[in-house]
Amino acid sequence: MNKKGLAILLRSKMRPLSPVSKKVNQLQHAPLERNVSATQNVSIKTERDFGQVRESMHSVISMNKKEILDTALNEFSEGYFSLSKENRCKLLLILAREYDLNRSKVRDLMKQYVGLEIPNGDEIDEHGREMDSHLSAFYRIERNLRHALKPMYEVLFERLNTHPGGLKFLASVRADILSIIADENVASIRALDSYLKEKLITWLSPANLELHQITWDDPASLLEKIVAYEAVHPISNLIDLKRRLGLGRRCFGYIHPSIPGEPLIFIEVALMKNIACTIQEVLWHDPPTPECEATTALFYSISSTQPGLAGVNLGKFLIKRVIYLVKKDMPNIHNFATLSPIPGFMQWLLSKLASSERSGPIFCENILKPEEERALLDAYKDSTTGESGMEVLLHLLTSTNHEWTRSDRLITVFEPILLRLCARYLVLEKKRGKALDSVANFHLQNGAMIGRLNWMADRSEKGLSQSGGIMVNYIYSLEHIEDYAQAYFSTGHIQASPDVHHHIQSPERNEDPIN
Repeated sequence: MNKKGLAILLRSKMRPLSPVSKKVNQLQHAPLERNVSATQNVSIKTERDFGQVRESMHSVISMNKKEILDTALNEFSEGYFSLSKENRCKLLLILAREYDLNRSKVRDLMKQYVGLEIPNGDEIDEHGREMDSHLSAFYRIERNLRHALKPMYEVLFERLNTHPGGLKFLASVRADILSIIADENVASIRALDSYLKEKLITWLSPANLELHQITWDDPASLLEKIVAYEAVHPISNLIDLKRRLGLGRRCFGYIHPSIPGEPLIFIEVALMKNIACTIQEVLWHDPPTPECEATTALFYSISSTQPGLAGVNLGKFLIKRVIYLVKKDMPNIHNFATLSPIPGFMQWLLSKLASSERSGPIFCENILKPEEERALLDAYKDSTTGESGMEVLLHLLTSTNHEWTRSDRLITVFEPILLRLCARYLVLEKKRGKALDSVANFHLQNGAMIGRLNWMADRSEKGLSQSGGIMVNYIYSLEHIEDYAQAYFSTGHIQASPDVHHHIQSPERNEDPIN
Protein backbone atom coordinates (compact mmCIF):
# COMPACT_ATOMS: atom_id res chain seq x y z
CA MET A 1 0.00 0.00 0.00
CA ASN A 2 1.36 3.46 -0.92
CA LYS A 3 1.82 6.27 1.59
CA LYS A 4 -1.30 8.12 0.48
CA GLY A 5 -3.47 5.02 0.85
CA LEU A 6 -2.06 4.28 4.27
CA ALA A 7 -2.63 7.87 5.43
CA ILE A 8 -6.26 7.84 4.27
CA LEU A 9 -6.91 4.45 5.82
CA LEU A 10 -5.50 5.42 9.20
CA ARG A 11 -6.79 8.96 9.51
CA SER A 12 -10.28 8.35 8.13
CA LYS A 13 -11.00 6.09 11.09
CA MET A 14 -11.92 9.25 12.96
CA ARG A 15 -14.20 11.97 11.65
CA PRO A 16 -12.33 15.20 10.92
CA LEU A 17 -12.72 17.85 13.61
CA SER A 18 -13.36 21.55 13.24
CA PRO A 19 -10.23 23.34 14.51
CA VAL A 20 -9.46 27.00 14.35
CA SER A 21 -5.86 26.14 15.09
CA LYS A 22 -3.79 23.11 16.01
CA LYS A 23 -4.43 23.81 19.66
CA VAL A 24 -8.19 24.05 19.10
CA ASN A 25 -8.03 20.79 17.15
CA GLN A 26 -6.98 19.08 20.37
CA LEU A 27 -9.67 20.76 22.41
CA GLN A 28 -12.66 20.09 20.20
CA HIS A 29 -13.36 16.58 21.39
CA ALA A 30 -16.33 17.82 23.44
CA PRO A 31 -18.95 19.28 21.06
CA LEU A 32 -22.45 19.98 22.23
CA GLU A 33 -24.18 16.60 22.49
CA ARG A 34 -27.05 14.91 24.27
CA ASN A 35 -25.06 13.15 27.00
CA VAL A 36 -23.97 15.07 30.05
CA SER A 37 -21.06 12.94 31.19
CA ALA A 38 -18.60 15.68 30.23
CA THR A 39 -20.41 18.16 32.44
CA GLN A 40 -20.55 16.05 35.57
CA ASN A 41 -16.92 16.75 36.48
CA VAL A 42 -16.80 20.51 35.92
CA SER A 43 -13.78 21.82 37.77
CA ILE A 44 -13.12 25.22 39.32
CA LYS A 45 -10.66 25.85 36.48
CA THR A 46 -13.42 25.30 33.91
CA GLU A 47 -15.66 27.78 35.70
CA ARG A 48 -12.81 30.32 35.74
CA ASP A 49 -12.23 29.65 32.05
CA PHE A 50 -15.89 30.38 31.38
CA GLY A 51 -15.49 33.87 32.80
CA GLN A 52 -12.39 34.39 30.67
CA VAL A 53 -14.12 33.18 27.53
CA ARG A 54 -17.09 35.42 28.24
CA GLU A 55 -14.76 38.37 28.73
CA SER A 56 -12.90 37.64 25.49
CA MET A 57 -16.26 37.46 23.67
CA HIS A 58 -17.21 40.85 25.07
CA SER A 59 -13.84 42.24 24.04
CA VAL A 60 -14.29 41.04 20.47
CA ILE A 61 -17.66 42.81 20.27
CA SER A 62 -16.62 46.06 21.96
CA MET A 63 -12.99 46.80 20.98
CA ASN A 64 -11.66 48.35 17.79
CA LYS A 65 -7.86 48.08 17.92
CA LYS A 66 -6.80 45.61 15.22
CA GLU A 67 -3.76 44.16 16.96
CA ILE A 68 -5.64 43.55 20.22
CA LEU A 69 -8.73 42.32 18.35
CA ASP A 70 -6.84 39.46 16.70
CA THR A 71 -5.62 38.28 20.11
CA ALA A 72 -9.14 38.45 21.54
CA LEU A 73 -10.53 36.48 18.60
CA ASN A 74 -7.92 33.76 19.12
CA GLU A 75 -8.60 33.63 22.85
CA PHE A 76 -12.35 33.44 22.32
CA SER A 77 -12.28 30.72 19.65
CA GLU A 78 -9.81 28.54 21.55
CA GLY A 79 -11.56 29.13 24.86
CA TYR A 80 -14.97 28.33 23.39
CA PHE A 81 -13.89 24.84 22.31
CA SER A 82 -12.48 24.16 25.78
CA LEU A 83 -15.90 24.66 27.40
CA SER A 84 -18.21 21.86 28.42
CA LYS A 85 -21.60 21.39 26.78
CA GLU A 86 -23.30 23.12 29.70
CA ASN A 87 -21.04 26.17 29.55
CA ARG A 88 -21.24 26.50 25.78
CA CYS A 89 -25.01 26.52 26.10
CA LYS A 90 -24.76 29.09 28.89
CA LEU A 91 -22.46 31.32 26.82
CA LEU A 92 -24.68 31.17 23.74
CA LEU A 93 -27.73 32.08 25.84
CA ILE A 94 -25.81 35.11 27.16
CA LEU A 95 -24.86 36.06 23.61
CA ALA A 96 -28.46 35.74 22.41
CA ARG A 97 -30.02 37.72 25.27
CA GLU A 98 -27.47 40.30 26.39
CA TYR A 99 -26.08 41.18 22.95
CA ASP A 100 -29.40 41.43 21.14
CA LEU A 101 -30.62 44.71 19.64
CA ASN A 102 -31.63 47.69 21.81
CA ARG A 103 -35.41 47.59 21.60
CA SER A 104 -35.92 50.76 23.63
CA LYS A 105 -33.90 52.66 21.09
CA VAL A 106 -35.79 51.02 18.23
CA ARG A 107 -39.12 51.95 19.81
CA ASP A 108 -38.06 55.60 20.34
CA LEU A 109 -36.94 55.88 16.72
CA MET A 110 -40.21 54.35 15.53
CA LYS A 111 -42.18 56.89 17.56
CA GLN A 112 -40.16 59.69 15.98
CA TYR A 113 -40.73 58.21 12.55
CA VAL A 114 -44.50 57.84 13.03
CA GLY A 115 -44.62 61.42 14.28
CA LEU A 116 -43.16 62.85 11.09
CA GLU A 117 -45.59 64.46 8.69
CA ILE A 118 -45.38 63.17 5.15
CA PRO A 119 -44.81 66.17 2.88
CA ASN A 120 -47.70 67.33 0.72
CA GLY A 121 -47.02 67.41 -2.99
CA ASP A 122 -48.39 70.98 -3.16
CA GLU A 123 -45.43 72.21 -1.05
CA ILE A 124 -42.81 71.13 -3.64
CA ASP A 125 -41.25 73.89 -5.75
CA GLU A 126 -40.05 73.38 -9.33
CA HIS A 127 -36.65 72.14 -8.12
CA GLY A 128 -38.01 69.83 -5.40
CA ARG A 129 -36.19 71.74 -2.64
CA GLU A 130 -39.09 71.72 -0.19
CA MET A 131 -39.46 67.94 -0.60
CA ASP A 132 -35.74 67.41 0.12
CA SER A 133 -35.86 69.41 3.34
CA HIS A 134 -38.87 67.44 4.59
CA LEU A 135 -37.50 64.07 3.56
CA SER A 136 -34.12 64.61 5.18
CA ALA A 137 -35.68 63.79 8.57
CA PHE A 138 -37.10 60.56 7.14
CA TYR A 139 -33.72 59.57 5.70
CA ARG A 140 -31.95 60.28 8.98
CA ILE A 141 -34.35 58.23 11.14
CA GLU A 142 -34.46 55.39 8.59
CA ARG A 143 -30.67 55.24 8.64
CA ASN A 144 -30.66 55.17 12.44
CA LEU A 145 -33.38 52.51 12.46
CA ARG A 146 -31.38 50.26 10.13
CA HIS A 147 -28.43 50.55 12.47
CA ALA A 148 -30.53 50.01 15.62
CA LEU A 149 -32.16 46.89 14.16
CA LYS A 150 -28.81 45.13 13.97
CA PRO A 151 -28.12 43.04 17.09
CA MET A 152 -24.78 43.57 18.82
CA TYR A 153 -23.74 39.97 18.13
CA GLU A 154 -23.53 40.87 14.45
CA VAL A 155 -20.16 42.45 15.25
CA LEU A 156 -18.93 39.12 16.64
CA PHE A 157 -20.05 37.23 13.53
CA GLU A 158 -18.58 39.78 11.12
CA ARG A 159 -15.22 39.87 12.86
CA LEU A 160 -14.98 36.11 13.13
CA ASN A 161 -15.78 35.75 9.43
CA THR A 162 -12.73 37.81 8.47
CA HIS A 163 -10.48 36.06 11.00
CA PRO A 164 -8.38 33.03 9.90
CA GLY A 165 -10.42 29.90 10.61
CA GLY A 166 -13.37 32.02 11.72
CA LEU A 167 -15.86 30.85 9.11
CA LYS A 168 -15.46 27.21 10.08
CA PHE A 169 -15.62 28.22 13.74
CA LEU A 170 -18.96 29.94 13.08
CA ALA A 171 -20.26 26.77 11.42
CA SER A 172 -19.31 24.86 14.57
CA VAL A 173 -21.03 27.47 16.75
CA ARG A 174 -24.20 27.14 14.69
CA ALA A 175 -24.09 23.36 15.10
CA ASP A 176 -24.13 23.96 18.86
CA ILE A 177 -27.00 26.43 18.50
CA LEU A 178 -29.01 23.84 16.55
CA SER A 179 -28.30 21.33 19.32
CA ILE A 180 -29.76 23.72 21.90
CA ILE A 181 -32.86 24.32 19.74
CA ALA A 182 -33.38 20.57 19.43
CA ASP A 183 -33.45 20.28 23.23
CA GLU A 184 -35.55 23.30 24.15
CA ASN A 185 -37.58 26.04 22.49
CA VAL A 186 -35.87 29.35 23.33
CA ALA A 187 -37.00 32.36 21.29
CA SER A 188 -33.75 34.30 21.68
CA ILE A 189 -31.70 31.28 20.57
CA ARG A 190 -33.94 30.83 17.53
CA ALA A 191 -33.39 34.50 16.65
CA LEU A 192 -29.62 34.05 17.08
CA ASP A 193 -29.71 31.02 14.79
CA SER A 194 -31.78 32.80 12.17
CA TYR A 195 -29.39 35.76 12.08
CA LEU A 196 -26.28 33.59 11.86
CA LYS A 197 -27.87 31.42 9.17
CA GLU A 198 -28.59 34.50 7.04
CA LYS A 199 -24.98 35.61 7.43
CA LEU A 200 -23.67 32.17 6.42
CA ILE A 201 -25.94 32.13 3.35
CA THR A 202 -24.43 35.46 2.28
CA TRP A 203 -20.83 34.48 2.94
CA LEU A 204 -21.25 31.10 1.26
CA SER A 205 -22.88 32.34 -1.93
CA PRO A 206 -21.79 30.51 -5.12
CA ALA A 207 -19.67 33.52 -6.09
CA ASN A 208 -17.47 32.86 -3.05
CA LEU A 209 -17.13 29.11 -3.64
CA GLU A 210 -14.79 27.15 -5.88
CA LEU A 211 -16.11 24.07 -7.67
CA HIS A 212 -13.34 21.49 -7.44
CA GLN A 213 -13.22 18.09 -9.11
CA ILE A 214 -11.90 15.68 -6.51
CA THR A 215 -9.54 13.01 -7.85
CA TRP A 216 -7.14 10.43 -6.49
CA ASP A 217 -4.34 12.95 -7.11
CA ASP A 218 -5.71 15.28 -4.41
CA PRO A 219 -3.92 15.34 -1.02
CA ALA A 220 -4.65 12.52 1.39
CA SER A 221 -5.95 15.08 3.90
CA LEU A 222 -8.78 15.97 1.49
CA LEU A 223 -9.56 12.38 0.48
CA GLU A 224 -9.82 11.26 4.10
CA LYS A 225 -12.61 13.81 4.56
CA ILE A 226 -14.50 12.28 1.64
CA VAL A 227 -14.25 8.89 3.34
CA ALA A 228 -15.27 10.26 6.73
CA TYR A 229 -18.18 12.45 5.61
CA GLU A 230 -19.79 10.21 2.97
CA ALA A 231 -23.28 10.05 4.50
CA VAL A 232 -25.37 8.17 1.95
CA HIS A 233 -23.30 5.13 0.91
CA PRO A 234 -20.30 4.65 3.22
CA ILE A 235 -16.95 4.07 1.52
CA SER A 236 -15.87 0.58 2.55
CA ASN A 237 -12.16 0.59 1.68
CA LEU A 238 -9.46 2.17 -0.46
CA ILE A 239 -10.46 0.16 -3.52
CA ASP A 240 -13.99 1.53 -3.16
CA LEU A 241 -12.63 5.08 -2.84
CA LYS A 242 -10.39 4.72 -5.93
CA ARG A 243 -13.33 3.32 -7.91
CA ARG A 244 -15.51 6.30 -7.01
CA LEU A 245 -12.79 8.70 -8.16
CA GLY A 246 -11.74 6.70 -11.22
CA LEU A 247 -12.87 5.93 -14.76
CA GLY A 248 -16.58 6.43 -15.35
CA ARG A 249 -17.00 8.33 -12.09
CA ARG A 250 -16.76 11.95 -11.02
CA CYS A 251 -16.69 13.66 -7.61
CA PHE A 252 -17.13 17.42 -7.22
CA GLY A 253 -17.03 19.57 -4.12
CA TYR A 254 -17.53 23.20 -3.12
CA ILE A 255 -14.48 24.66 -1.38
CA HIS A 256 -14.36 28.07 0.33
CA PRO A 257 -11.07 30.03 0.38
CA SER A 258 -11.35 30.39 4.15
CA ILE A 259 -11.52 26.60 4.59
CA PRO A 260 -8.94 25.31 2.09
CA GLY A 261 -8.52 21.61 1.52
CA GLU A 262 -11.95 20.68 2.87
CA PRO A 263 -15.12 20.57 0.75
CA LEU A 264 -18.20 22.00 2.44
CA ILE A 265 -20.34 19.67 0.36
CA PHE A 266 -19.56 17.10 -2.31
CA ILE A 267 -21.46 15.08 -4.89
CA GLU A 268 -20.62 11.75 -6.49
CA VAL A 269 -21.53 11.04 -10.11
CA ALA A 270 -21.59 7.81 -12.12
CA LEU A 271 -21.37 7.96 -15.93
CA MET A 272 -23.61 5.19 -17.28
CA LYS A 273 -25.49 4.03 -20.39
CA ASN A 274 -28.87 4.12 -18.66
CA ILE A 275 -30.47 5.40 -15.48
CA ALA A 276 -29.58 2.83 -12.82
CA CYS A 277 -32.31 0.87 -11.03
CA THR A 278 -30.20 -0.36 -8.09
CA ILE A 279 -27.33 0.99 -6.06
CA GLN A 280 -25.41 -2.22 -6.75
CA GLU A 281 -25.14 -1.17 -10.41
CA VAL A 282 -23.44 2.00 -9.31
CA LEU A 283 -21.19 0.93 -6.45
CA TRP A 284 -20.13 -2.51 -7.71
CA HIS A 285 -20.45 -2.19 -11.48
CA ASP A 286 -17.19 -3.61 -12.84
CA PRO A 287 -15.89 -2.75 -15.35
CA PRO A 288 -17.46 0.72 -15.58
CA THR A 289 -19.15 1.96 -18.73
CA PRO A 290 -16.59 3.43 -21.18
CA GLU A 291 -17.02 7.18 -20.89
CA CYS A 292 -17.40 7.59 -24.64
CA GLU A 293 -20.47 5.29 -24.50
CA ALA A 294 -22.09 6.93 -21.48
CA THR A 295 -25.33 8.85 -22.02
CA THR A 296 -26.33 9.38 -18.38
CA ALA A 297 -24.84 11.26 -15.46
CA LEU A 298 -26.27 9.68 -12.33
CA PHE A 299 -25.95 11.55 -9.01
CA TYR A 300 -25.93 8.85 -6.36
CA SER A 301 -24.63 10.63 -3.27
CA ILE A 302 -24.48 14.16 -1.94
CA SER A 303 -23.00 14.83 1.50
CA SER A 304 -22.37 17.89 3.65
CA THR A 305 -19.29 18.04 5.86
CA GLN A 306 -20.56 20.77 8.21
CA PRO A 307 -23.63 20.09 10.42
CA GLY A 308 -23.71 23.80 11.22
CA LEU A 309 -24.58 24.60 7.59
CA ALA A 310 -27.96 22.84 7.78
CA GLY A 311 -30.48 24.91 5.87
CA VAL A 312 -27.79 26.67 3.83
CA ASN A 313 -28.72 25.16 0.48
CA LEU A 314 -25.33 24.65 -1.11
CA GLY A 315 -26.52 21.46 -2.79
CA LYS A 316 -28.90 23.37 -5.05
CA PHE A 317 -26.10 25.36 -6.64
CA LEU A 318 -23.72 22.40 -6.66
CA ILE A 319 -26.05 20.12 -8.65
CA LYS A 320 -26.82 22.77 -11.26
CA ARG A 321 -23.18 23.71 -11.74
CA VAL A 322 -22.16 20.06 -12.07
CA ILE A 323 -24.91 19.43 -14.63
CA TYR A 324 -23.73 22.28 -16.84
CA LEU A 325 -20.06 21.38 -16.38
CA VAL A 326 -20.60 17.71 -17.31
CA LYS A 327 -22.76 18.70 -20.28
CA LYS A 328 -20.05 21.07 -21.50
CA ASP A 329 -17.22 18.55 -21.12
CA MET A 330 -19.19 15.51 -22.36
CA PRO A 331 -21.76 16.38 -25.06
CA ASN A 332 -22.73 12.70 -25.28
CA ILE A 333 -24.35 12.95 -21.81
CA HIS A 334 -27.99 13.95 -22.20
CA ASN A 335 -29.69 12.29 -19.18
CA PHE A 336 -29.20 13.75 -15.71
CA ALA A 337 -30.78 11.87 -12.85
CA THR A 338 -30.30 10.69 -9.29
CA LEU A 339 -30.60 7.35 -7.57
CA SER A 340 -31.82 8.60 -4.22
CA PRO A 341 -32.85 7.14 -0.86
CA ILE A 342 -36.30 7.80 0.59
CA PRO A 343 -35.33 8.28 4.25
CA GLY A 344 -38.75 9.06 5.68
CA PHE A 345 -40.96 6.52 3.91
CA MET A 346 -40.85 3.60 6.33
CA GLN A 347 -41.19 5.89 9.37
CA TRP A 348 -44.29 7.45 7.81
CA LEU A 349 -45.77 4.06 6.87
CA LEU A 350 -45.17 2.45 10.26
CA SER A 351 -46.67 5.50 11.94
CA LYS A 352 -49.78 5.14 9.75
CA LEU A 353 -50.09 1.43 10.53
CA ALA A 354 -49.56 1.91 14.29
CA SER A 355 -52.06 4.77 14.38
CA SER A 356 -54.69 2.68 12.60
CA GLU A 357 -54.14 -0.15 15.06
CA ARG A 358 -54.72 2.20 18.01
CA SER A 359 -57.74 3.91 16.43
CA GLY A 360 -59.75 0.75 16.00
CA PRO A 361 -61.83 -0.35 13.01
CA ILE A 362 -64.22 2.62 13.04
CA PHE A 363 -61.77 5.53 12.72
CA CYS A 364 -58.72 3.86 11.19
CA GLU A 365 -57.66 4.47 7.61
CA ASN A 366 -57.33 1.18 5.74
CA ILE A 367 -54.37 1.93 3.51
CA LEU A 368 -54.59 -1.48 1.82
CA LYS A 369 -56.83 -2.23 -1.15
CA PRO A 370 -59.11 -5.30 -0.75
CA GLU A 371 -57.15 -7.34 -3.29
CA GLU A 372 -53.87 -6.39 -1.62
CA GLU A 373 -55.14 -7.43 1.78
CA ARG A 374 -56.34 -10.80 0.46
CA ALA A 375 -53.00 -11.47 -1.25
CA LEU A 376 -51.09 -10.52 1.89
CA LEU A 377 -53.15 -12.77 4.17
CA ASP A 378 -52.82 -15.66 1.74
CA ALA A 379 -49.04 -15.22 1.53
CA TYR A 380 -48.55 -14.98 5.30
CA LYS A 381 -49.15 -18.50 6.54
CA ASP A 382 -48.63 -17.62 10.22
CA SER A 383 -51.57 -15.20 10.33
CA THR A 384 -54.18 -16.04 12.92
CA THR A 385 -57.91 -15.78 12.54
CA GLY A 386 -59.09 -12.22 12.97
CA GLU A 387 -55.85 -10.53 12.02
CA SER A 388 -56.29 -7.79 9.45
CA GLY A 389 -53.96 -7.14 6.56
CA MET A 390 -52.85 -3.93 8.30
CA GLU A 391 -51.83 -5.88 11.40
CA VAL A 392 -49.93 -8.43 9.31
CA LEU A 393 -48.19 -5.68 7.35
CA LEU A 394 -47.13 -3.90 10.55
CA HIS A 395 -45.91 -7.15 12.07
CA LEU A 396 -43.84 -8.09 9.01
CA LEU A 397 -42.32 -4.66 8.48
CA THR A 398 -41.19 -4.52 12.11
CA SER A 399 -39.90 -8.10 12.17
CA THR A 400 -36.32 -8.79 13.22
CA ASN A 401 -33.73 -8.65 10.44
CA HIS A 402 -36.40 -7.87 7.82
CA GLU A 403 -37.47 -11.50 7.60
CA TRP A 404 -40.08 -10.73 4.91
CA THR A 405 -37.27 -10.12 2.42
CA ARG A 406 -36.28 -13.80 2.65
CA SER A 407 -39.60 -15.03 1.30
CA ASP A 408 -40.05 -14.82 -2.47
CA ARG A 409 -43.81 -15.06 -2.01
CA LEU A 410 -43.96 -12.17 0.46
CA ILE A 411 -41.64 -10.03 -1.66
CA THR A 412 -43.92 -10.56 -4.65
CA VAL A 413 -46.98 -9.50 -2.61
CA PHE A 414 -45.17 -6.58 -0.96
CA GLU A 415 -43.95 -5.06 -4.22
CA PRO A 416 -47.18 -3.46 -5.55
CA ILE A 417 -48.27 -2.51 -2.03
CA LEU A 418 -45.10 -0.71 -1.01
CA LEU A 419 -44.57 0.89 -4.43
CA ARG A 420 -48.09 2.32 -4.36
CA LEU A 421 -47.72 3.62 -0.82
CA CYS A 422 -44.28 5.01 -1.56
CA ALA A 423 -45.62 6.89 -4.59
CA ARG A 424 -48.41 8.28 -2.41
CA TYR A 425 -45.85 9.31 0.22
CA LEU A 426 -43.67 11.16 -2.29
CA VAL A 427 -46.40 12.85 -4.33
CA LEU A 428 -49.35 13.39 -1.99
CA GLU A 429 -48.03 13.59 1.57
CA LYS A 430 -46.97 17.14 2.35
CA LYS A 431 -45.86 19.40 5.16
CA ARG A 432 -46.57 23.13 4.90
CA GLY A 433 -47.43 22.62 1.24
CA LYS A 434 -44.14 20.91 0.37
CA ALA A 435 -43.05 17.28 0.05
CA LEU A 436 -42.92 15.50 3.39
CA ASP A 437 -39.75 13.59 2.51
CA SER A 438 -36.63 15.71 3.06
CA VAL A 439 -34.68 14.33 0.08
CA ALA A 440 -37.69 14.70 -2.20
CA ASN A 441 -38.17 18.29 -1.06
CA PHE A 442 -34.50 19.03 -1.76
CA HIS A 443 -34.57 17.76 -5.34
CA LEU A 444 -38.03 19.14 -6.15
CA GLN A 445 -37.11 22.63 -5.03
CA ASN A 446 -34.04 22.34 -7.27
CA GLY A 447 -36.25 21.69 -10.31
CA ALA A 448 -36.28 17.89 -10.55
CA MET A 449 -39.12 15.53 -11.47
CA ILE A 450 -39.92 12.24 -9.70
CA GLY A 451 -39.10 9.78 -12.47
CA ARG A 452 -39.24 6.16 -11.32
CA LEU A 453 -39.50 4.04 -8.19
CA ASN A 454 -37.07 1.13 -8.07
CA TRP A 455 -38.00 -2.03 -6.17
CA MET A 456 -35.30 -3.66 -4.02
CA ALA A 457 -32.78 -1.06 -5.19
CA ASP A 458 -30.94 -0.98 -1.85
CA ARG A 459 -30.94 -4.21 0.14
CA SER A 460 -28.61 -2.89 2.84
CA GLU A 461 -29.80 -2.66 6.44
CA LYS A 462 -30.08 1.11 6.09
CA GLY A 463 -32.00 0.87 2.80
CA LEU A 464 -34.49 -1.68 4.12
CA SER A 465 -35.03 0.25 7.37
CA GLN A 466 -35.58 3.59 5.64
CA SER A 467 -37.68 2.62 2.65
CA GLY A 468 -38.12 -1.15 2.39
CA GLY A 469 -35.29 -1.16 -0.12
CA ILE A 470 -37.03 1.22 -2.54
CA MET A 471 -35.01 4.00 -4.20
CA VAL A 472 -36.18 6.75 -6.54
CA ASN A 473 -34.80 8.41 -9.65
CA TYR A 474 -35.22 12.19 -9.72
CA ILE A 475 -34.84 13.49 -13.28
CA TYR A 476 -33.19 16.82 -14.05
CA SER A 477 -34.24 18.14 -17.46
CA LEU A 478 -32.15 21.09 -18.64
CA GLU A 479 -35.19 22.50 -20.44
CA HIS A 480 -37.49 22.40 -17.41
CA ILE A 481 -35.32 22.89 -14.28
CA GLU A 482 -36.32 26.50 -13.70
CA ASP A 483 -40.00 26.02 -14.57
CA TYR A 484 -40.36 22.99 -12.28
CA ALA A 485 -38.55 24.74 -9.44
CA GLN A 486 -40.74 27.84 -9.75
CA ALA A 487 -43.96 25.80 -9.85
CA TYR A 488 -42.92 23.86 -6.75
CA PHE A 489 -41.85 27.01 -4.91
CA SER A 490 -45.02 28.98 -5.68
CA THR A 491 -47.74 26.32 -5.50
CA GLY A 492 -46.10 23.16 -4.11
CA HIS A 493 -46.89 21.33 -7.37
CA ILE A 494 -44.88 18.13 -7.66
CA GLN A 495 -43.80 16.99 -11.10
CA ALA A 496 -43.96 13.20 -11.40
CA SER A 497 -43.80 10.82 -14.34
CA PRO A 498 -46.81 8.76 -15.52
CA ASP A 499 -45.01 5.72 -14.09
CA VAL A 500 -45.16 7.18 -10.58
CA HIS A 501 -48.78 8.33 -10.94
CA HIS A 502 -49.70 4.85 -12.15
CA HIS A 503 -48.49 3.37 -8.85
CA ILE A 504 -50.87 5.64 -6.97
CA GLN A 505 -53.82 4.78 -9.21
CA SER A 506 -53.25 1.03 -9.41
CA PRO A 507 -51.61 -1.65 -7.27
CA GLU A 508 -50.10 -3.13 -10.40
CA ARG A 509 -46.68 -1.94 -11.44
CA ASN A 510 -46.06 -0.10 -14.72
CA GLU A 511 -42.97 -1.48 -16.45
CA ASP A 512 -42.60 1.41 -18.87
CA PRO A 513 -38.90 2.41 -18.62
CA ILE A 514 -37.68 5.98 -18.42
CA ASN A 515 -34.27 5.37 -19.99
